[in-house]
Formats: sequence, C-alpha cells, structure tokens
Amino acid sequence: MLDTLKTLCYLSGASGYEDEVRDYILERVMPYADGIVTDTMGNLIISKKGKTNCGRKILFSAHMDEVGLIITGIDDDGFLRFDFIGGVDRRVVIGKRVYIGKDRVHGVIGIKAYHHVDKEEEKSVPKRDELYIDIGVKSKEEAKELIALGDAAVFDDSVLEFGEGFLKAKAIDDRVGCAAMIKLIESELPCDCTFAFTVQEEVGTRGARIAAARVNPDVAIILEGTTAADLPEVPQSKRICALGEGLVIPFMDKGTVYSRGLYKTVTKLADKNGIQWQTKTMIAGGTDAQAIQRSGNGVDTIAISAPMRNIHSPACIAKISDFVDMPRLALLLLEVLTD
Repeated sequence: MLDTLKTLCYLSGASGYEDEVRDYILERVMPYADGIVTDTMGNLIISKKGKTNCGRKILFSAHMDEVGLIITGIDDDGFLRFDFIGGVDRRVVIGKRVYIGKDRVHGVIGIKAYHHVDKEEEKSVPKRDELYIDIGVKSKEEAKELIALGDAAVFDDSVLEFGEGFLKAKAIDDRVGCAAMIKLIESELPCDCTFAFTVQEEVGTRGARIAAARVNPDVAIILEGTTAADLPEVPQSKRICALGEGLVIPFMDKGTVYSRGLYKTVTKLADKNGIQWQTKTMIAGGTDAQAIQRSGNGVDTIAISAPMRNIHSPACIAKISDFVDMPRLALLLLEVLTD
C-alpha cells in the first residue's frame, strides 16, 4: 500500500483534472473488477463481487483530486497569474515549485522581494493577486507556447520518507484513501461492493453527489485523510487528532454526523483486533460523506481516516503506521455487514 500511495502522490490531479490519477487506478484495478464505469463527471466506479451478496449496497469512496492552482492570466513579461483550486493557505505557497498542464511545465511561485517590502506589507499575508508563477520565459508570446489559460498546476511532487516512519508528499489527501481502495479491490471480499474514486471533492464534494446518485448505496464507507494540528503551542483540545495515534474514526465533522451504530461497530472492531485508533477532539473538516449521506433516501455512513499535518499544502506529512491498517479495518467491517 505504501508503494501505491507514493506512486499516486507523484501523479497530477487537481480538481477537475483528475485524468492522470484515474488512468493509473483503472490500469491497476481492471484485472480485479467485475464492472467499470467512468461517468460524465469523471468518477471511476468499480464494482467487485465478493463471496456473497449481503442484501445491502455497500459503497466505498475516496477522492482522486487534490488542491492546486489554475492559470487565469499571462503578463506581458511572461509571468503567470493564477487562482487556487480548493482551500490553500497563501502563507505556505511562496517560493514553491509547481508543475503546470499535461506537459508538466516547471514554475516557481514568486512575490516581490523582501528588500522592496514596506513595513505594512511585512506584517501581512500577501494577497493572491500579489503572487505570480515564473516559468523562465521573457514574454507573453513565449509563455503562450507552453501554457494556456485554464491549465491546472499542482505542487512539487517529491516524496520523502523521513524520521521514524514519516512520509512527506503533496496530495496524501486523499491518495491514501485511493491506495486503500486499490488494496481492497485486489483482495478477496466477503461481500459484493462498489468503489467510487471521486472527482472534485476539494471544490465542494461534486463528484460524490453524482456517484451516490448512480450507485444508490445503503451503506457508505469513506476512506480519507484528515487534518491533524499536533503542533507546538497548540492546546491538546485543539489538536483535532495526532500523528502516531492511529486511524481517525470521527463521530462528526463540519459536514456530517456519522452513523452512531457504525461508529460503535468500527471502534469496537479496532479495539478487538489491536488496531490503534483515535477520534477527533474538535468538530473540523468535511468529506465526501456529506454528499453521499444525504443522497437518495439517506445513507448509513462512516469514515475511516488517516491523520496528517500540513494538509492542503505542498508538504503533507503522515505517519505510515497510522494508515497501513485502513484496508484491514475496512475488511473487518465488511465481515460484520455480511453476517
């Protein structure tokens, strides 16, 4: 699963531009799938038969997209103007490398040099329109040969294992869920399942709405990444969750109140089988669960998440031991749902 996650994090897949991620996943799961659909939104929906049909439609969901940038203008001197795709903190992007478009044109996010900053500017977070992307050309004409308006950009794709079992990469949210679902599809399942690799979660859970309408599930299991604030000077009550303390099983976030029954079932399964887990200490974040839970006549919904620092940034950080048991816990839940 770790090797799969690393590969997925290398791929470019800003919201609305998930083709590269979808193509890789499709190639991986095709030998194991009993049904494959790519819908008009770009969701990849895989059905796989298990040992039995448990009488309920079970849907796993993880989103393929990542936060990024979209090119909105080209200056006369060849610098690119952009806006963000999804929620990105302006403080963390200055000086970062990006790759733009299908040809992966290299660029660097720049800003006025410190030597030219006045006292008021020094104290403030730069506005988005004060930032630009430098792609190393001299004119608009040269830039247009490489870039078109509407091209998407993603952050530098370098992946690093460091410290005692930590992983740094962009897009761990939610390639970790995608990696877990690939692992499940490649496994023998106790019951029939459908897997939705969704698009455009970062801009409003748009793909999940369409996937849920197509599948019309009875039970949904969302595999995700979630924000951890276990950082210096953050009080314990505001850390939400922490790296090194296992999978995160939330009872509520800003978009969903999760099924109490499934929450109790999953946490008991984790305890019984020696799987380390934690829950959130603050109501924060949101996932595709909010769209899926409210679809059709309502869906019994639970999430199993991996905690990560610096989410929605060029340098997400996760601990490998926190997410390796995600597929295992999901399979244990399937066995209960099959009984």
